[in-house]
Amino acid sequence: MEPENDTKILEFLLLGFSEEPELQPLIFGLFLSMYLITVFGNLLIILAISSDPHLHIPMYFFLSSLSFVDICFTSTTIPKMLQNIRTQSKVLTYEGCITQMYFFILFAVLDMFLLTVMAYDRFVAICHPLHYMVIMNPRLCGLLVLVSWMMSALNSLLQSVTVLRLSFCTDLEIPHFFCDINQLIQLACSDMFLNEIVMYFAAAILGGGSFTGILYSYSKIVSSIQRISSAQGKYKAFSTCASHLSVVSLFYCTCLGVYLSSAATHSSHSSAIASVMYTVVTPMLNPFIYSLRNKDMKRALERIIRKRYNIVLGLKNYP
Repeated sequence: MEPENDTKILEFLLLGFSEEPELQPLIFGLFLSMYLITVFGNLLIILAISSDPHLHIPMYFFLSSLSFVDICFTSTTIPKMLQNIRTQSKVLTYEGCITQMYFFILFAVLDMFLLTVMAYDRFVAICHPLHYMVIMNPRLCGLLVLVSWMMSALNSLLQSVTVLRLSFCTDLEIPHFFCDINQLIQLACSDMFLNEIVMYFAAAILGGGSFTGILYSYSKIVSSIQRISSAQGKYKAFSTCASHLSVVSLFYCTCLGVYLSSAATHSSHSSAIASVMYTVVTPMLNPFIYSLRNKDMKRALERIIRKRYNIVLGLKNYP
């Protein structure tokens, strides 16, 4: 029997990680904790950079942009999942699904672009240190971020529009904790050829182009560091990009892990679990990586904490 085509879709069902009731409080508590750490950690990074004049340089401008995008990235999926667990409802409207998918793709691609821009920033800082502030002027920095936003928005819009043309069957269960485009098009009754072409073409051009840009920047950085004679000079040069390299490795390795996991097992449940790594864990760890490995960030965060502590202490002593 052919699946019935439902032209008036009202809602999808997000199946999440588990349907066992006894696991829901554990999942809720775990993801709420990770979400709060992500939001407060990245907000602290933004606050530290904005409040310290010494950090008003291109490197930290891009870092604050990345922190803002990471907050938005996790906020597109986790709050809705937590609401579904709390209300014991798996419903997501058709409009809500398309909206969530749009913003998820937007911030995921924007994350990737910003990491590429940050790699270029490190390339200029290490390979052309004397001309760094001239090349990475405020106008260019703003332009790079603006172009990243525009390209991400256009790509996300294109992906969403191609999904809107699909008609869906009566089986509207999405085996994921958010409205994932890969899972969504599998539920369609109409031809998915155009969607797959657009999706894989965008992944190859945008993802492949970004990764190639990062590899090229770091190949030049490694060549430049090798020409430094002193060991101390090499360490100092490498330490300036160690945090970024750690974040890039974490982001791309987790994305690759999700792809390999879904390709090897063909299990939607395994793919959903693996997706947690780059949708939640990576944005959560980014503030720790940059704050623990960066002396300037450490000092800025210490000033903020000391200042807040003195304010609280002053209020307590106020008669």
